[in-house]
Order: sequence, then C-alpha cells, then structure tokens
Amino acid sequence: MARVDLDGRPIAPLTICMIGAGGFIGSHLCEKLMAETPHKVLALDVYGDKIRHLLEPESLPWAGRIHGALSEFSENERFIISRVLDAVVDGLGVTINLAAICTPADYNTRPLDTIYSNFIDALPVVKYCSENNKRLIHFSTCEVYGKTIGSFLPKDSPLREDPAYYVLKEDASPCIFGPIEKQRWSYACAKQLIERLIYAEGAENGLEFTIVRPFNWIGPRMDFIPGIDGPSEGVPRVLACFSNALLRHEQLKLVDGGQSQRTFIYIKDAIEAVLLMIENPERANGHIFNVGNPNNEVTVRQLAEMMTQIYSKVSGEAALDVPTIDVSSKEFYGEGYDDSDKRIPDMTIINRQLGWNPKTSLWDLLEATLTYQHRTYAEAIKKAMSRPVASS
Repeated sequence: MARVDLDGRPIAPLTICMIGAGGFIGSHLCEKLMAETPHKVLALDVYGDKIRHLLEPESLPWAGRIHGALSEFSENERFIISRVLDAVVDGLGVTINLAAICTPADYNTRPLDTIYSNFIDALPVVKYCSENNKRLIHFSTCEVYGKTIGSFLPKDSPLREDPAYYVLKEDASPCIFGPIEKQRWSYACAKQLIERLIYAEGAENGLEFTIVRPFNWIGPRMDFIPGIDGPSEGVPRVLACFSNALLRHEQLKLVDGGQSQRTFIYIKDAIEAVLLMIENPERANGHIFNVGNPNNEVTVRQLAEMMTQIYSKVSGEAALDVPTIDVSSKEFYGEGYDDSDKRIPDMTIINRQLGWNPKTSLWDLLEATLTYQHRTYAEAIKKAMSRPVASS
C-alpha cells in the first residue's frame, strides 16, 4: 500500500541527506526510514558504528537505499558540505542537519569547538539549502529557551507553580541566558543564533525549513560509556552518566543536589514525530517544534532513584545502600557552569500541525534503555574493571 500524508496525498519517495547520521538520533531515524519507508538516505558523519548494521551486509532488504559517507572526514576536519550535496542535488528532497557538539561537559571545556560546531559549521548547510531551494530540517535544542521566567521569582512565590512562568512555548517564551562568563550557555547561544539565521533565510529568501527542539530524547545507543565505547575521561549526558555508574556499581553523582527538573521522551516516540515532519512538508514548513513528553517530568534526583530501582530489577543486582552522592556543579563541570531550573515543553503546535503526541511512560522507557545498556555493556565493564591497574 502506498504511503499517504496526513491529508491523504501519496508520498513520493525522497532522497534525504542526513548530516550527523551516525549519532544517537540519526541511527534511530535511519532505522525507521529503512524499515518503514521507500526513502533513500545519504548518511554523512565522522563515525558510523551506530549505523554499521544498516550498511552491511549488502543482502539487507534496504540495500541500495542507504549510502554512508563515513570515512571521508577526519574528526578535526571542517568540511564544506556543499561539495557533498552537489553530488545529489538533482534528486535531493530534504537535508536533515543533526551534527552538533551537544554534551554539557564540553560547553565549559570546549566553548570554541561548541560554538563552531553548532553555528559556524551549520552556516554552509543553511546557505546551500537556501541558494538551491532545498528543504532543511534543522535540529536545535530545548536549551535555546535558557532559564524560565519562574526561576527569577522569589522561591516562596506561588507564581512559581503557574505554568505560564515555566512551560516553554515555541512562539511565545523568551530565551533567557546567563552571563557571558558562564560558558555553559555557549551551546544554547550558538543554537539560537543558527535558528535565527534559518528563520531569516525563510523570511527573506524563501527557504523551506523546519526547526526541531528536542527535550531530552533517551534510549538505546545514547552517548557512550566512558572507557568502553568512549574516552575514559569523557562525561556523557545524564542518562549515560547514571547508566555508567550503575553498570560499575558506583554512586550516582547528583550535580547541585539533582534539583533541576526535566522531562524525558523515548527516542522511538520522538522519531515518529520527525517522520511526520519529513513526510508532511505543507504542515511542517516554517514551524519550530518542541518534541518532548511533559508527562514524564522528574527532578534529576528522582530520575536517579528510578534508574537505581529499575537497574536492580534488570540486572538482578542489589543497589548500593547509599546509591547517590551530591557534588557541586563546579566540581563536576568546572568553572563557568550554569543551568536552567525546568524544561517543560508546550505541545500545542506539534499536536495541531502534525497530530502527534508521545506515548511511552518514563518507567517503560527507562526499563527499555537500561535493559539495552545492561545487555550491551555489563560484561565489557566487568572485564575492564578486572584488569590490573598499571603502576606509575
């Protein structure tokens, strides 16, 4: 049966150039496109481990529909994307830009790389799409909202409980960042500026664009486990940090007591939303979409408690008597760290335009993710921890 869009029109097969296809989000989106659609994908990235299973062997049912350009670029090489896009420009339907440095630990320690990756390196992609009349789906971040209005109210103010002061709306909420010396905001600022450039290209030059603001997408293949499939000194995002501690039977570190509030959404729910954007350009073009699950709101401390309980169930191992430990943000991230108090998405626009709502509960998505983490990493970590430490 032919695929149809939300308005009942047949969907023609597309050629999609996906920049950053080898990452967490890109790998799940590629899987979805290969398994459920006739679309073709040119997958560009520095790394390809997370999509290797889609590229090999050639006997796979989607052979010929996904092509990886994975080894052409070195990690420290900034490439001119137009040279790659030139090869497929005639048949290109949409460019999806996922490339970014998006790990909070890097914002303080690598602020220049963070700004270059999220703004400077995105410029040729935006320019190319605008000049060649190609549609662009650009991945931004919920961090562009910065701090909530409510965070500036007195702690005992009843207005702090009013959604008007903390629920984040694409077309209404202000973007409030910390002072320049707090380099943690280098990421959010770069992401906001590229959003403004894309929006301006649409207004002045007719660029067809959609901007995606992810709110903590989590699931299998997210980030890395330090010392196993990432650098030993690396600090991934919160879910992978907590997973790493659980796998190693160590205490989970709660930055500044884990009082920040977040919402979490299962990657498979989020990818459903992205596919709707790809296949419904008339409904998605010109829009910025929050993609999150406001029903899955917890403090980081509550997240740690849930993950500890679920991992004990998944692994069959008893939890530590004291499973968490508080650390300061300065100790964990270094000087210049700052954070937002809440990130709760308003879902009005995406529900109105695409009829999409998330489905998976926080407990279920954590259980699925931790089952994957345990199955994938537990033995490797045991072996790594059993090796003798070299004496200095």
